[in-house]
Amino acid sequence: MKNSTRIVILITLVLKLLFFGCGKQESTIKYTIGFSQCNSAEPWREAMNKELLREAAKHPELKIMINDGQQDNSKQVADVENFIVQEVDLLIISPNEAQPLTNIVEKAFDKDIPIIVLDRKVLTDKYTVFIGAENVKIGKAAGEYAAKLLKGKGNVVEIWGLKGSTPAMERHEGFIQGLSSHPVIKIIYEQDGAWLRRKGREIMENALQRFDKIDLVYGHNDPMVIGAYIAAKNANRVDKTFFIGIDGLPGAEGGAQAVLNGELNATFLYPTGGEKAVQVALDILAGKKVPKTITLETVTIDKSNASNYK
Repeated sequence: MKNSTRIVILITLVLKLLFFGCGKQESTIKYTIGFSQCNSAEPWREAMNKELLREAAKHPELKIMINDGQQDNSKQVADVENFIVQEVDLLIISPNEAQPLTNIVEKAFDKDIPIIVLDRKVLTDKYTVFIGAENVKIGKAAGEYAAKLLKGKGNVVEIWGLKGSTPAMERHEGFIQGLSSHPVIKIIYEQDGAWLRRKGREIMENALQRFDKIDLVYGHNDPMVIGAYIAAKNANRVDKTFFIGIDGLPGAEGGAQAVLNGELNATFLYPTGGEKAVQVALDILAGKKVPKTITLETVTIDKSNASNYK
């Protein structure tokens, strides 16, 4: 047999195998899920994506498509619109901000697409289920912990998450509740850090220039507070300041390790819900009834238990 003939036969066999393999893989897919992530820049969001994909990989009948909204409301609206056009079987959305994403969520729901709202809320009840932790409860726990550290008096810098997002609003509200019986504790400076570490550092640098006495920094997530800690350390002002965050992610750069490193005095676990979202999606697609709200539990992480979460 000539070499050229052998090559043709070999190529034909390879193409048949590839075609058969792809066809077999495609034939196992029953459902397509679109996941509109508000952004993938934060470590917590990256952890959510990984958790969701890891759980989905256990179910060959699922195809997951993730679009990154890049912390841009209009882009995320366009992403959801695209999922509607593609007629996905189910939509998971973690909104960048509540108000700008409400109408498009309602539009998808009105087209009979089941919707899981994950972590951040929208201003409507036109969705199938909301999955997330109780941010007011977490914020209140942070406020009470702060009051204990401060022994009832002191100056606080609060670094917000994105102010138009429901977790930021609720974590602030809860924190105020936690401090309500301690009128001598004052929030002397508060700024929007947009959930970003570099913003937390910049905000703390400004605060350090303006105020001689900062007793505690409360941030709506761990990266912003770690950024604030770095700014305070560079200014030689960490010794008399407490630092409290929220997320409690495991890993070398997570909140639990930051507690062990002495960068944070405490953080509060905020589960990503990625695994739970896939499990609930499977129930919905199977026609099972699911509750309107699924609450993820939190825990206080400090020196006493941080090694269990690192």
